[in-house]
Parts: sequence; structure tokens; C-alpha cells
Amino acid sequence: MTRAVLQTAVVGATGYVGFELTRLLLRHPRLKPPLLLTRESNGNSTAQLADIFPQLAGNGSHPLEPFSWSKLHAKGVDLLFLATPHEISRAWIPEAVRRGLRVIDLSAAWRLRSPAHRAAYGFTDPDPAAAEFVAARAVYGLPELVRDRLPEAQLVANPGCYPTSVILALAPLLRAGLVELERGIVCDAKSGVSGAGKQPTAETHFVEVADNFRAYSVFTHRHTGEILEQLGLEPAQLIFTTHLLPIPRGLLSTLYLHLRRPLAACDLEQCWRDFYCDCPFVRVFSPPRLPEIQFSLNTNFCDLGLALDAEGSRLVVVSSLDNLLKGAAGQAVQNMNLLYGWDEREGLA
Repeated sequence: MTRAVLQTAVVGATGYVGFELTRLLLRHPRLKPPLLLTRESNGNSTAQLADIFPQLAGNGSHPLEPFSWSKLHAKGVDLLFLATPHEISRAWIPEAVRRGLRVIDLSAAWRLRSPAHRAAYGFTDPDPAAAEFVAARAVYGLPELVRDRLPEAQLVANPGCYPTSVILALAPLLRAGLVELERGIVCDAKSGVSGAGKQPTAETHFVEVADNFRAYSVFTHRHTGEILEQLGLEPAQLIFTTHLLPIPRGLLSTLYLHLRRPLAACDLEQCWRDFYCDCPFVRVFSPPRLPEIQFSLNTNFCDLGLALDAEGSRLVVVSSLDNLLKGAAGQAVQNMNLLYGWDEREGLA
């Protein structure tokens, strides 16, 4: 039997992503029960996560304790997960790094290298030099692309759900030089409402979402920079448009592109299969089957499928995942497994 050896802590367990992360950590065979912390240093020390998510009731005690650095030290925390707003992660992580903690950050605070892309978030660092020191050492934690860098990482910037679906779909094709970038790539991505977080807004109110479907942040979506940086694309080479689906969770991206030379669908499928041959959480569908949200829902899989025109030059790619799992919490656990040299499927399969 695997012995629990690692003490983790989660800040932000009361959000949708934080709860999914906590649920996964509680059942992971190598972990002690996670320390659950609120962002408020003077919060209610008697609160329980089951008060907010009753599905945890009757399964042990899950107290929510006020955050403090001294508490992390006293409890012997090895790995800190931040499921917090971008601004909180940006402010706290330099101190966590200084204290020698390993961190997996589920916000966008440390995903971006380009100042132009980071400007979309409006970060104001009190110590810009310290922030740049941390940023230079952050590993963009898309396991399928950087697994060799993860064992030595102190800070993992967990990717966003939209970028995960798009990057995993395109990376093999771009690295093989198959895409005619001069004609551009168009990506239509659609996500369930949980992707907007738990904080209610006018746009995510039930009355606005139910029986509706809309595009948002056209040409201005903050995740565009992640996709461009990780795929080495120029802004003019990608049109990325996001849509809000009237469902709680799930994400599907449809990408339209032109190939440099005519190819057979089996060649493109094999390109993906070769690239992801050692990646247990990428599933490649054979044409004519295409991914659907229901196939990847409540799993840590990213599903990929394709359709090719009769001439073999115009390609449609479909990529689907669960935005709360492979797009967030499940990917964070996958990153943790690789940080410590464990099978990346532990606690997820």
C-alpha cells in the first residue's frame, strides 16, 4: 500500500476549481489530508468546507483555517496550491518562493513572459525585480509539453482551460511544420459557466445564461497571450474567439486551418499519436468520430479529433476537455505527480 508522505495546502478551496482540487487531493494515495486555508488571515476558524459543499459531509472533518505563513511552516507543508484570484497569487508567490515552498498556482499570475501579454491583467508589483526573478523561474505546467522540466520546478504556473485545449490540439501540427500560418488559424472555443468562476456577475446570472449562447471578449480575451507564447505564434496568425455555453462545465474548441501540402487524415492522426504516445491524458479519435463535451466530462482527458476536406488541405480540429479538471484542478494534480516523480495518473485515473 502506498504510504502518504506529502503535506499539501490549498488556498481557495471554496471556489469551483478549489473544491475539485480538494476532492482530488483527499483521495490521492500519497497525500496526507490537505490543509485548507482561506485568504483572510482572521477568518472563521470553525468553518467547514462541507458547510459550502455538503457532498463532503460525513467524510471526515474539512476545516477551513485562516491563512498564515507561520501555519504553513508549523504544519510542515511541502506543496502549496493557490486557487486564488490572479492578484493574490501575484502578491503571495514571491514570498512563498523566498520561504522555499513549492507552489502550483492555478491563476494566470505567472503564466506569461511577455510584458505586453501580462498587461491584460494590470498587475502592479511592489517589487518588480522580485517579480521578474520569480517569473523567469516559473514553469508553464502543461505536462504533455514540459514533463522533463517539472521535477526541478519550484513554481508551476498551471495553464488555463482554453489554452490547454488549443495548445494540445495545435502543438504537434505546428512542430511538424504542417500548418500554413500565412493563412491564419481560427479558433472558436466554448466553455460552460463554471469557467467564469464562482463569483456571480450579471453575465453569468442564470437568467442571462439559460437558453442563450454568446461570444465574449472578441479580440481581447486574456488567454490569447498564453496560446501565442506557448505555440510561438504571432498575433496576426490566430483569431481566438470564446463563447459561453448554457451548461455548468465542459469545454470544446473548434479550430480551422490550412495545411502547407495535401495530406491524408491518417497522416494527421498519426502525427498526434506519435507526439502524445507517452501521454495518458490525451485521447486521439480516429475520423470520422469527433470529440464531444460529454466524452471528457468529469475526467482528466483532453480529446482530439479531426475532419479533412476532400483535397486534403483544409483541416478542422476539435478539442474537448473538462474545464475544471484537465483545464484546472486535474492538471494541477497531474503536475504534482510529475513534480515528485510519481505516475502522473495517480489520484486521477
